[in-house]
Amino acid sequence: MIRLILVDDQTLVRAGIHGLLELNEDIRVVAQAADGQEAVELIARERPDLVLLDVRLPKLSGIGVIQALAARKCLPPVLLLTTFDDDEALFDGMRAGAKGFLLKDISPERLADAVRRVARGESLFQPAFTQRAKDMSAETSAAAADGLPSEVLTRRESEILRLMAGGWSNKEIARAQGTSEGTIKNHVSSILAKLGVRDRTRAVLKAMSEGLL
Repeated sequence: MIRLILVDDQTLVRAGIHGLLELNEDIRVVAQAADGQEAVELIARERPDLVLLDVRLPKLSGIGVIQALAARKCLPPVLLLTTFDDDEALFDGMRAGAKGFLLKDISPERLADAVRRVARGESLFQPAFTQRAKDMSAETSAAAADGLPSEVLTRRESEILRLMAGGWSNKEIARAQGTSEGTIKNHVSSILAKLGVRDRTRAVLKAMSEGLL
C-alpha cells in the first residue's frame, strides 16, 4: 500500500485527485494540506511514502516545502504538480530534490502509474525535459535566424555552466574562480548567446537535455 499525502490549495483539485487515486487499491491518500506550512508539519508527522505537491502554494511554495523537509531530514519522494512552461519550477524542483513532475490535466491512468513508479524509487524528469528540449530547439532555431552564434562552449564556460546548474550565484562563482563578478557576468552572457537561450534556467535545461552536464 502506497501512503500518499496530497497538497494543493484548491479544494476542488484536491477532491478530484483524491477521488482518482482512491480508485486504485494499492494507493491510499492518508492526509491533505492546503498550504505549504501546513504541508511541512503534516508530512513530517505522517511520514508518507510519497507526496503529491502543488508548486504554487500560499504561505510556503512547493519548492520551499521540499527544502524545509530536506533540512529536517524527513523528505519523502515528491511529485510536483506543474506545467511545462514553468521552467523555474522545473529546474528549482529538480535541484531541491523532487523526483518528478506532473501536469494537472494528466490522465488517471498515468497519474497512478507515476505514483507507483516514484514510490518504487524511479524519477520522472525525462518527459518534461523532452518537451523542454523541443521547445528550446525551436527557440535556438529562431535565435540562429536572428544571427546569434552557435558555438562550442570554452572550457571555462563549461565550468561556469556546471556551477550554474548547482545553483551558484555570479558572486559565488566569481569567488570560486578567483575572478571578478563582472567577468563571470560576461561569461554567463556568452553562454546564453552560444546556447541560444535567454536566461540561466533555460541554459541549464538545454545543457542537460543535450548531455552537456
